[in-house]
Amino acid sequence: MTTDQRDNASRRTRRAEPRRASPRALTLPETLTLKELSELLDQTPVDVIKQLMRHGIMVSVNQVIDHQVATVAAAAYGVRTRLAESNAETAPITADSTAQIDAQLQPRPPVITILGHVDHGKTSLLDYIRESSVVQKEAGGITQHIGAYQVELDGQPITFLDTPGHAAFTAIRSRGARVTDIAVLVVAADDGIMPQTDEAISHARAAEVPIVVAINKMDLPGAQPEVIKRQLSERNLLVEEWGGDIIAVPVSAQTGDGVGDLLENLTVLAEVMELKADPTRPAAGVVVEATLDRRRGPTATVLIQSGTLRVGNQIVVGGAWGRVRAITNERGESMDCITPGSPGVVTGLNSTPEAGDILQVVSDERTARQTAERHGRRSHTGNLDTVLTLDNVVKQIDSGDVKELIVVLKADVQGSVEAIVQSIEKLSEGEVKARVIHSGSGSVSDSDIQLASASDGIVLAFNVGFEIGAERTADRLGVEVRSYQIIYRLLEDIEQALKGMLEPEYHEIVVGRAEVREIFSGRRSIQIAGCRVLDGRIARQSTVRLMRQENSVIETGINSLRHFRDEVNQATAGTECGIVLDGFNDYQEGDVIVAYRMERVS
Repeated sequence: MTTDQRDNASRRTRRAEPRRASPRALTLPETLTLKELSELLDQTPVDVIKQLMRHGIMVSVNQVIDHQVATVAAAAYGVRTRLAESNAETAPITADSTAQIDAQLQPRPPVITILGHVDHGKTSLLDYIRESSVVQKEAGGITQHIGAYQVELDGQPITFLDTPGHAAFTAIRSRGARVTDIAVLVVAADDGIMPQTDEAISHARAAEVPIVVAINKMDLPGAQPEVIKRQLSERNLLVEEWGGDIIAVPVSAQTGDGVGDLLENLTVLAEVMELKADPTRPAAGVVVEATLDRRRGPTATVLIQSGTLRVGNQIVVGGAWGRVRAITNERGESMDCITPGSPGVVTGLNSTPEAGDILQVVSDERTARQTAERHGRRSHTGNLDTVLTLDNVVKQIDSGDVKELIVVLKADVQGSVEAIVQSIEKLSEGEVKARVIHSGSGSVSDSDIQLASASDGIVLAFNVGFEIGAERTADRLGVEVRSYQIIYRLLEDIEQALKGMLEPEYHEIVVGRAEVREIFSGRRSIQIAGCRVLDGRIARQSTVRLMRQENSVIETGINSLRHFRDEVNQATAGTECGIVLDGFNDYQEGDVIVAYRMERVS
């Protein structure tokens, strides 16, 4: 490797390094709060939450986490952990023990995720690299699930995750980005950057991993690599030849041109990152995908991140548990073990886990069952403590737990998108800032909700609605979607939230409706609306809105409410009454008077 290559790669990976030095070994209890863990790691709670978020684990500052979750967080800072004995004191960390831990760390293969728009050639590129026929096995040539594969380059293994590019699989692509070391963004040279390319960029940025661009289909007559580079620069991805730090390699998955250069750049980048793990410790990893096989039972494709997983190990995977009965690679060949940075297909679980679940080796079957049951109980109680809304952002800002408000923005037209993004990113209050991690025109989609959930953010919708199913996804994941029709109100809410002074949100509750049937003249030219209450009740102190053919004419109060000649406090459904509104005299038959109250949203 040349000196220039090392310098460039170091610059690209510098932002991924921890901000402060951490201890290299910790003995942890079976459970502790995230705040306690952050203090042990000498990191802020927000930083530790972000590290767990990249692995699909959503926790709050005071939430109790178990040892396996703590292990995942600690590993992100190069810290090895072990479970404290229930009746033993925690052993002090010494220079000798730290040196011993460093000696146990060994280089591991880089995990590289292939991202990009559908049909831009992601699987074809990986197919050429592997010299196999993955594409031909997929329906219509489009990947239907995450594939985890390992190849060797000059004797060095490299792990690839091939993620689906179709919009329906955005959530899976998000999981792929969070377990990767390097993201390869595949862009077709004849097609350019598409909406799902933008989503892939947002997922990679949210995972804070280096991005390498493969400009594919260079063998086609319509290839325009310079146009692609310009489009990348418009998204703040400036390629090296334009003075930036993004590697962009022209390739052809059909002819193989440029693939060698791409692999060389990936190898250099991985070498500079100095990826290491301890293969001697009990294995910990993440589920990439899981299925119920009719012949083999529950199977899980797992990526081991530290330790070594062996046949016969007792494991806990989310709410599932079992003994590893068999391990195979992507070609169905038997394996004895899975080492750090490597994938494999595991069988022997009692149930099918979820993609993104954490795998951990435990000492015995009883421990495995108890740990899985605890996870199951936590899953059933829901994730209410981890839901981020603009209201509780205010509380977290006040307590110092949030330094950045993450926003996913959707608007009706691109002009609105650009104006709102520029305005939001100018807003800040002290050290607290708002950052738009993804924006676009069109309805709020499942992908937007998934990205906001993965990034612990909120969705702002300007003059747009939901795609089918997106609203249910938001409810299920606890993602707040705020809708606006006026830009200044959107910006005002964000600004007030950053200042910790967000006004409470109110929801309109209709309490009664009355239809104008006749109009009478009263004293001093006052008109009286003779009404029949259709439903609910109309109270003397009500705030009302007069509706005419579905249009609001006026919002006001009630000056007089009568039943025949008597002044009354309220009129209920089915009764007739005379209504005089404050400051209004122009009734028409068929008008509907709607009484409502504003209720604060908790």
